[in-house]
Amino acid sequence: MEEPPPKRQRLCDANEDHATKTCDTPASLTQPISPPRKRRVNERKLNHPSPVRLTTIRDLPDKSNVGAISLHDLLGDPLIAECWEFNYLHDVGFLMSHFDPDIRSLVKVHVVHGFWKRDDLNRISIEQQCSQYSNVTSHAAFMPEMFGTHHSKMLVLFKHDDTAQVIIHTANMIAKDWTNMTNGVWQTPPLPLMKTQEQRPEPDTKLGSGPRFKVDLLNYLRAYDTKRKICKPMIDELGKYDFSAVRGALIASVPGKHNVDEEDPSKTRWGWAGIQHALRSVPVQDGKSDIVVQISSIATLGATDKWLRHTLLDALSSPAGASRSKPEFKIIFPTPDEIRRSLDGYASGGSIHMKTQSSTQTKQLQYMRPILHHWANDCEKGTIAEGPVQDSGRNRAAPHIKTYIRYNDNKSIDWALLTSANVSKQAWGEAASSTNQTRIASWEIGVLFWPGLFADDAKMVGTFATDVPAVEDVKDGDGLLVGLRIPYSLPLQRYASTEDPWVATASYSEPDCMGQVWGGY
Repeated sequence: MEEPPPKRQRLCDANEDHATKTCDTPASLTQPISPPRKRRVNERKLNHPSPVRLTTIRDLPDKSNVGAISLHDLLGDPLIAECWEFNYLHDVGFLMSHFDPDIRSLVKVHVVHGFWKRDDLNRISIEQQCSQYSNVTSHAAFMPEMFGTHHSKMLVLFKHDDTAQVIIHTANMIAKDWTNMTNGVWQTPPLPLMKTQEQRPEPDTKLGSGPRFKVDLLNYLRAYDTKRKICKPMIDELGKYDFSAVRGALIASVPGKHNVDEEDPSKTRWGWAGIQHALRSVPVQDGKSDIVVQISSIATLGATDKWLRHTLLDALSSPAGASRSKPEFKIIFPTPDEIRRSLDGYASGGSIHMKTQSSTQTKQLQYMRPILHHWANDCEKGTIAEGPVQDSGRNRAAPHIKTYIRYNDNKSIDWALLTSANVSKQAWGEAASSTNQTRIASWEIGVLFWPGLFADDAKMVGTFATDVPAVEDVKDGDGLLVGLRIPYSLPLQRYASTEDPWVATASYSEPDCMGQVWGGY
């Protein structure tokens, strides 16, 4: 049954003072004719909110959580019919507590983990937790590499209103990561079902478009079914949805050996080869630039910087078009002092990893220290770069988020990546072999975006403690201004020569903000 036509809108509110204004007076006659009112900037048209949102921090004030998103915001919709949850660490009870109570026992939940050994205590724990719910099923991902992990963090939701949604984020599915640690979230808009005649294989499409994102996402999901069927029912269902509104390029890693120069447009490049290929299509500004890598773990990379410089950083330097000057690289990783002063004190450091004990690790620290920078950038030691202070509101919320951002000399951003991938060979892949293959150990997933995805004349700028660029930042002649929520404060602060990164396996005797010491593990 069609809805009745809307009623005519009243020209004034019933509570207004009719002595000064009556409903019979046209609104246009109550405004001065000359001079005309100053035209207000149309924020919706000129400003675009950040495609990345930060997670809420429990122990920070409301002003620090403007625009932030909680797990309940993601899972609390009573229309959710099915949820696929991909992650490294899982607390099934914690996950289930965030669904609407009316549908908690009805929503079909799939938990995908990477603990492939049947006697692994983590696997046993997950299976026991899932057994407490008749509507929850666990799945062990295909793990062909001994030292790999299922590190991807993603939610795929199907809803009763015939929409689907893909959410890529950086938090483990445990309370600790969603409470007082900094994490990031990227969401697709609601994805409608395609019309029947549109349900056909997607054509080769431009990088950054929704159809290309769909091709790469389905390829990623198909990799789970290499040995046994895990995701096929979900893949078949997700293929029915329209991704045309999505803006972003999927950057992911799948364990195994892969061709670096994959030419088949129906296939997807993984790991560093994937980001390298994608960035060849992303325009960057001329002049000086910085690529800031902010992560929560740095693996053992080798006694020399060969892999770091010539595999990962070269891949991130890949420019569109003609050769340009090499960017300067900076890596953000917290020091013991920053962990000590964080909201959860040393306890937050249990999720943040770098080792410096062995001879190889000591040599690695020597070549990395010159490019290491603080997380909070408010420490007593270290050199602070020039520039205005821009407070992220997350200085005391220890980082579990991972971001890779290229800043140009025009005070804007060329591209940004939100991902689960830390700085490791397991995540990004070994250097290319003589047969031009790379070997990847872990599952990872992330999203790359750049200004041109939002408008031809768009510019991307960092936003701090908000998701939307300020109206006053829009200058005459500017096109669309796209915000990017920056999780750390600026300007950056380089490590002092005497400073070391946080090492979770080391011990620290100075009490933290909660009066605790850290014995390592």
